[in-house]
Amino acid sequence: MKGVLMSGLRMSLCSTAIVAAGLSLSTSAQAQDQEEPLTLFTNVHVFDGVNEQRIENASVLVEGNLIKAVSTDAIDAPNATVIDGEGRTLTPGFIELHAHLMLMGPTLPAMEANTTWEDFAIHGARMAEMYLMQGFTTVRDAGGANGGLRRAIDAGQIEGPRYFPSGAFIGTRGGHADFANFTAPPGSETNMSRLNLAQEVSGVDDVYRFARNNFRMGATQLKFMQSGGVVSAFDPWQLLAGSPEEIRAAVQVANEYGSYVMAHSYRKEAILSALDAGVMSIEHGFSFDCEIAQVMNEKGAYITTNLTAFDPGLLDIPAVANVPSSLAKAKSASATFAGYIDNMKECPVKRGFQTDCVGSVEACNIQIAYEKHLNNEFFGPYTSMVTLTSTGGEVVALSGDFMNPYTAGKLGVIEEGAYADILLIDGNPLEDFSVVGTGDQWFGADPRPESPETIRLIMKDGVIYKNTLD
Repeated sequence: MKGVLMSGLRMSLCSTAIVAAGLSLSTSAQAQDQEEPLTLFTNVHVFDGVNEQRIENASVLVEGNLIKAVSTDAIDAPNATVIDGEGRTLTPGFIELHAHLMLMGPTLPAMEANTTWEDFAIHGARMAEMYLMQGFTTVRDAGGANGGLRRAIDAGQIEGPRYFPSGAFIGTRGGHADFANFTAPPGSETNMSRLNLAQEVSGVDDVYRFARNNFRMGATQLKFMQSGGVVSAFDPWQLLAGSPEEIRAAVQVANEYGSYVMAHSYRKEAILSALDAGVMSIEHGFSFDCEIAQVMNEKGAYITTNLTAFDPGLLDIPAVANVPSSLAKAKSASATFAGYIDNMKECPVKRGFQTDCVGSVEACNIQIAYEKHLNNEFFGPYTSMVTLTSTGGEVVALSGDFMNPYTAGKLGVIEEGAYADILLIDGNPLEDFSVVGTGDQWFGADPRPESPETIRLIMKDGVIYKNTLD
C-alpha cells in the first residue's frame, strides 16, 4: 500500500511539474504577445517643460504609457509606429490647475434650485472632452466634483484628461462656498450639499467630518474657501472666513491622507494665514506681494491666479456691471489687486495655470484661450509654457502616494520615465505663443473650434486622441 501511495505521489508531482512548465511557457508567450506598444516621434524640437531652449532635431520614444527615451541621436526601435514631426515642437500636455468641470452655471442660485445630478454629470463629461481637445491632458478640479468623473475617464467610458478632483468646497456660512437659497437656515441641507459639491462648516468638528468625507468620495486634495468673491451673493471679497483652527484642521486631514490643501485666498492677511496653517496651494492670491513671495518660497508653496481678473473690460461683464453690489466689489478689488503683475515679476514664485470658468462648455472654451493669451501678454512665452506644464505637474504631485491616482511617472515634462502626455504643435510656442491655441478676446468672442488647428497631435497616457498630421 505504501508503495502504491508513493508511486501515485510521484505521478502527481510529475503531472504538477508538467502543468507548471506548461503554465510557465504559456505565461512567457503571453508576455511576449503583450509587449507594450512603441511609438517613435522623429524630427521634432522638444520643449521639455523646464528649459528655455528646445532640444533641437530630437526623437522621443514612447513605450506603453511612458516616455522611454529622448535623444538627439537616432533611436533604434524597429517595431515602433513612427510619427514624423516634420520640425514641429513636441511639448508636454498642458495642465489646468483650477477648473470646475461640474459647474455649468449660469448662476449659483440656478445650480442650487434647478439642477439635477444628471445635469452636472453631462456637463462634466462634455467639459472633460473639451479640455482634452484644447491640449490639457491633466486637470485639477478646484471644487464641486467627486471621484465619479475620474473613474469614468480612467475606465475609458468618456474621453477626458487625467483628473484631480477636490470633492466639495469647504467653507463657512455666508462665505464663498455658501450656495444655499437666501432664506435657508444655517446648516440646512442644500442641493449642493446633497451631491457633495459644497459643504458648510461651523467649527473644527465639521471640517474633520466633511474633509474626511471628501477623500472618501474620491478627492485627491482639499479646497478651503477662505476669502469671499465678487459675483457671489453673500460674501465680500475681503472676507477672512475660517478660523486658523479650522484651516489647520483641513490641513491635518489632508496630511492624514498624504495630500494637501488649496485655499481660495484674496487678501494678504488671508494668504499669510493660510500659509501659516500649512496650505500648499494659494488660489487666486490677488494681493500677492514680495513679502508673501518670501514666505511661499520658504514653505515650497504654489500659487494659481486667473489673470482674467486683471482684464480691462472686467467691469463691463454683465454679471458685474448689472449688479450694483458686485460692481462695487469689483471696483474695490481692482484697486487693491493692481500690483499683482509687477510684484509677480519682481518676486516670482511657482505659479500654475488656472482659468476658474463656471459656465457653458462653449464659454469656457473661449475663456481658456483668453487665459492663455493673458499669460503671454503679462509674463511672456517661456514663463507661460512652464506655468502650463512642469509647474502644474509639481502641484498635482502634492497629492502624494496614496491619493494621487497617477504615480507611475512624472507629469508636465518630457523626460525618460515621465508619462507619455504629449502635444505636437505647429511652430515654436517660445517665439509665437498663439500656436498653443490663444484667443485675444473674452466676452463677445466668436465660438472657438473644438481643438486648435495648430495643435496637430494630442497624446494622453500613450494613447493618441487627435492626429491631423498628413
